[in-house]
Amino acid sequence: MQSEQIKGRVVLSTGSWYSVIAENGSMIKCRLAGKMRLSELKQTNPVAVGDIVYYAENSDGTGTISDVEDRTNKITRLATHGRRGEQILVSNVDYGIVVQSFKQPAYKTGFIDRFIVTCEAYEVEPVVLMNKMDLCGSDAETDKLRELYEGLGYKFYTSAIDDEASIIRLRDLMKNRTSVFIGPSGVGKTSLLNMIEPGIEKPIGSISTFSNKGKHTTTFAELIPLSFGGYLVDTPGIREFGLVNIEPAELSLYYPEMLEPRERCRYYNCTHVHEPGCAVIEAVENGLIAPSRYASYRQIVTTLDT
Repeated sequence: MQSEQIKGRVVLSTGSWYSVIAENGSMIKCRLAGKMRLSELKQTNPVAVGDIVYYAENSDGTGTISDVEDRTNKITRLATHGRRGEQILVSNVDYGIVVQSFKQPAYKTGFIDRFIVTCEAYEVEPVVLMNKMDLCGSDAETDKLRELYEGLGYKFYTSAIDDEASIIRLRDLMKNRTSVFIGPSGVGKTSLLNMIEPGIEKPIGSISTFSNKGKHTTTFAELIPLSFGGYLVDTPGIREFGLVNIEPAELSLYYPEMLEPRERCRYYNCTHVHEPGCAVIEAVENGLIAPSRYASYRQIVTTLDT
């Protein structure tokens, strides 16, 4: 007799074990059925935090996941540390919030742009969040970043540990939505979580005096319910964000400022790097595309499979 299949959502992944919350609110630890472990060779994790899954209860109180619902979207990257394929960081989210800090560690627009490209490619709405406003040298720097990303149609937020108004704005954004914080270690993701949802009291790391980079405090991605409605996925710090399944000739489709000029390029498969008659390069030279955005575009192109 086949065991009853129960529907739930993955809230924590710790390698071979998954914490799943059922529709009735009960929590259970599950492992994957053998057929699932063998069928997803292109992914390092066939089941990700945020997935809607079906599982059967075992006699020992654990569960076995047998199926995963089709994802509405996902945030993914190339696997790291010598592994092959893609790593799904989170699935089924409303907002992908890329968190950067003005200093300690300093922000990188290249990281922001890679993240936005992934969100555009996999149908997640990106949000840019600049943290540690108390360390920002000038309002002009903030205004420049805000003008750039809001001008492209993206939501842009700022926050600081002593700015309650910024936390209220973030709560309003995230209410009744599923959001995910993604960024390098040390940018203050966990501190923000503790302010957004008081009582969580997650441990906060420090900045390495040697590298000026953050130390990992979050080990695994975790879906956390918010008291005001919705969920927030807290993720470990990420230093590398390799793009998955994007061809060089397609990359400009995920840069909104390039959509119009790319239609006027001489070659239909123009990569907008070296080709004659490239309308995108012309737009950059005429100041219609921000130099930082084009620099990140060129850097990303060199990493994609040709």
